[in-house]
Amino acid sequence: MKQILWFRRDLRVKDSVILHYASGVVLPIFIFDKNILDKLDSDDKRVTFIYKSVLSLKKQLQDIGLDLAIFYDTPINVFEKLKDDFDEVLCSCDFDSYAIKRDKDIEQLLPIRRYYDSYLMHPDDGLKADDTPYKVFTPFYKNLMSLWASDKIEEYKISQNISLEKYGFSYIPTLENLGFTLQKLPEFLYKSANTLISQFLPKLQNYQESRDFFYMDGTSKLATHLRFGLISPKQIFNKIKKYPNSEFFIRELFWREFYNSILYHFPKSEYENFNGKEIVWNEDEEKFKAWCDGQTGVPIIDAAMQHLNNTGQMHNRLRMVVASFLTKNLFLPWKWGEEYFALKLLDYDASANIGSWQWGASTGADSVPYFRVFNPYSQSAKFDKDGLFIKSVLKELKDIEPKLFHKENGVQKDLFVNYPTSIVDIKKSRQEAIEKFKYLN
Repeated sequence: MKQILWFRRDLRVKDSVILHYASGVVLPIFIFDKNILDKLDSDDKRVTFIYKSVLSLKKQLQDIGLDLAIFYDTPINVFEKLKDDFDEVLCSCDFDSYAIKRDKDIEQLLPIRRYYDSYLMHPDDGLKADDTPYKVFTPFYKNLMSLWASDKIEEYKISQNISLEKYGFSYIPTLENLGFTLQKLPEFLYKSANTLISQFLPKLQNYQESRDFFYMDGTSKLATHLRFGLISPKQIFNKIKKYPNSEFFIRELFWREFYNSILYHFPKSEYENFNGKEIVWNEDEEKFKAWCDGQTGVPIIDAAMQHLNNTGQMHNRLRMVVASFLTKNLFLPWKWGEEYFALKLLDYDASANIGSWQWGASTGADSVPYFRVFNPYSQSAKFDKDGLFIKSVLKELKDIEPKLFHKENGVQKDLFVNYPTSIVDIKKSRQEAIEKFKYLN
């Protein structure tokens, strides 16, 4: 038996499902997929992070007597070259539309054995008594009591029944070969997931509160490592669950499971309103560009978006606020925002991003009620009272009295600051959105 072990979003050796089930002669591979990379800007930080992670995986595999062949091509081209020398492909699952089509195409060339290790459980294992999927998070969470109440989930062990034949795939493309330039990454992306966990554990006690304050640095910073599989969700669960005050963090892991279940069982939700409502969104591309560029005239929105554009990061509270602003105040399509986040977020995960945007737009599973619209000024007053976050991003506002950030067009009253007038009336647009949604309900 000759197997291809196709690493994708599982860039690790420990708790690796494909290394666990491998048998016989294997060829581990990673493909820098041209279909994906060709759509990205040359300065995309994620490619630098993935590139260094792939080289690290190659070293980890060499340490256990294997190696990693690295390709820069479309998957179909790679497997056209390999199909005659191998019997099957082992890989982990993905459920977004591109991944599903990609795997179906490859399966025309070689049999694929798909496994599941990017999440804690397969979506088919979390169904209701009538074998239908949950559409509300709390009962979904409670249904998995045996899982979330446990202190440890069994991890995969590396098979001892595998060996490597040299196939001559020694070429390693450079970042420049891929069409990208080396980027300076945020400090936490140079740290291992285990180091981040060690630094996060003292914060567990205040996690529920501190994650909502921009200046308290209360998050785990594990999302990007988890997204690309440098650590598995089981490993995170096992390392953190045993500590006191971990339940709220573990609950967040299960939100990730919930949104993956929704995308798996309702694949059309990637592009369509989950609740089936036919909404006639505005399609004002000029206002959308202002939102993307952080030029809306609303300080907290502009700071959040400029911070995203500069760093690839956005705090969970900010994600909810900017999503509400886009879909309720500007009444622009949630899919526009979702696709923009997909281009920018370091930790972009399709199911979580789609689910969260549909939640914010009041079109998704267990979504925020349509009449709940985040007031950006109230949010900044509560979570950035002294304007520390806003001033750290919008340098031109560093001398502004903080209370002006929390009043509509308050900053614009300062004659010495050139700051755009808000592109929308918050109170009026909120009411208009509520009326439009009320008509649909």
